[in-house]
Amino acid sequence: MNARPSLEALARLAITAGAEIMAVRAAGFEAMTKGDGSIVTIADQRAEAIIERGLAALAPRIPMLGEEAAAAGRIPDTSDRYFCVDPLDGTRGFAKGGDEFTVNIGLIEHGAAIMGVVLSPTDGALYAGEPGRALRARVSLDADAPIAFEPIAAGGKQGDGWRIVASRTFGRTHEAKAFAAALGACSQDDASSSIKFCRVAEGAADLYPRFGDMNEWDSAAGHAILNAAGGGVMRLSGTPLIYGERTDGFLIRGLVAYASEAAANAAREALRKM
Repeated sequence: MNARPSLEALARLAITAGAEIMAVRAAGFEAMTKGDGSIVTIADQRAEAIIERGLAALAPRIPMLGEEAAAAGRIPDTSDRYFCVDPLDGTRGFAKGGDEFTVNIGLIEHGAAIMGVVLSPTDGALYAGEPGRALRARVSLDADAPIAFEPIAAGGKQGDGWRIVASRTFGRTHEAKAFAAALGACSQDDASSSIKFCRVAEGAADLYPRFGDMNEWDSAAGHAILNAAGGGVMRLSGTPLIYGERTDGFLIRGLVAYASEAAANAAREALRKM
């Protein structure tokens, strides 16, 4: 079949992968270095294998672009629709024993992020989105346990300043400092991996700026959730973020996720002033 899988099915697949990641962590593992210098663990590999098998069963005609498969040179046709998967976003922190990592499963159609699921295995925070609904839940890593979703929505700016969510190192770069200054008075919250997109999607922040490079599988799932919640993502040029850029190795050279058009316009003006 060529139909989209259900959001609930993708959520359960992420939970299964998350359970495997936590099992690997409990058993102990060693980190390895890939050809590009990035870190990979057996947890990344096992989680991606689980997701790839699950997606093949749910939607066998839709190919999957996975971080580890791409590193091995397995690149599918991305011209139409494909799953964009990061089985363990935040591997470096995971390898150091940290708790801030996620499982990301996104669906891209004609360059747009359509469906997405982001799971934080350590605390069970689960976010999901598709056209018409954005959801969150707190789950156990039992694949058969019920998922009690509740709706979320972006927007709802509070106070006079724009609320930024970013990594803990955000303020160390010239670009980040210039962006925050150009926005005017604003507050900053720290978050990890793809949870930053979800913080904007649930209304806890107005903007998530990223000035460094990232891969499409780092953003696809969170982008889809944010789209479903009423927000969006743009490149640093202010243009929409389109997926499937094979010629640049699926690399995104910076982005800004926003909760509303007002936030997007404020970000564009700040970028223009930098």
